Amino acid sequence: MPVPASVKIQTGRLPINGSFKVAVKNFTDDRLRAGIARMLTRLAGRTVLTLPGELAAEESTATLVVQCERAGDIVPSLNEDESYSLEVTDKQARLVAPTVVGALRGLETFLQLLQSNRDGYYLPGIRIQDQPRFPWRGLLIDVGRHYEPMEVLKRNLDAMAAVKLNVFHWHLTEDQGFRVESKKFPRLHTLGSDGLFYTQDQVREIIDYARDRSIRVMPEFDIPGHSTSWLVGYPELGSAPGPYKIERGAGIFEPALDPTREQTYKFLDAFLGEMAALFPDAYMHIGGDENEGKQWDRNPQIQA
Repeated sequence: MPVPASVKIQTGRLPINGSFKVAVKNFTDDRLRAGIARMLTRLAGRTVLTLPGELAAEESTATLVVQCERAGDIVPSLNEDESYSLEVTDKQARLVAPTVVGALRGLETFLQLLQSNRDGYYLPGIRIQDQPRFPWRGLLIDVGRHYEPMEVLKRNLDAMAAVKLNVFHWHLTEDQGFRVESKKFPRLHTLGSDGLFYTQDQVREIIDYARDRSIRVMPEFDIPGHSTSWLVGYPELGSAPGPYKIERGAGIFEPALDPTREQTYKFLDAFLGEMAALFPDAYMHIGGDENEGKQWDRNPQIQA
């Protein structure tokens, strides 16, 4: 998944048994080695085979040869080369990719080809040429309304990698909760989260986990609406007098940042600057949706 760009069915089958080995040709790095190790663990889990963990010293003894030319971008980026080719014969499988990213995508396809019959496990003979139709293939997880533990986020990242999604859209703030630690404005997370937030070290852990799977992490900090949790700790930024409380239900709520105060922009400049230093992706989402403007309509200064 998804269906590759080009598929040609060939004759023959490649047996998968306890002698399965992987060889790497040309370039390798920690990310590729980790990806191969994950693939071997999953292959062993599906086949109940005991597979050797070390790489084959010679191509001729390998069941799968992974040929890669370069690492690719240090930080996963838009329009990165994710292409690969995979050919399976009755003797050997060969995965060729310009970058580690493409090699990781090809390893997922390799696993998806696994089949079985009464004689054991095998891969059908096949020739695949693949590259994504869309450079941005994302999944949004809304932890603002419903906090998710770290292990749940990691399981979702594993699932994203399996189906070749490449952008984790992390919706971190909502009327119901502010879920990321801010060292510059600590009342954001201490008062706006019920204690359910991610420390900056945990954010880095998720970014590293995603990068190992060639997944970008794009944070979202929703403003000027959907901002009740911001205003619990910093009510002076609101368009109406406080105090504010975290919302407990669903819906579209009135609180919104005051766009006429210079203090609002100074605050956002400092906060978003802090988050830009924490999240390495080139993009950051700032929401902008569903502000009904009711507080703005009732505020004479804003109306002026």
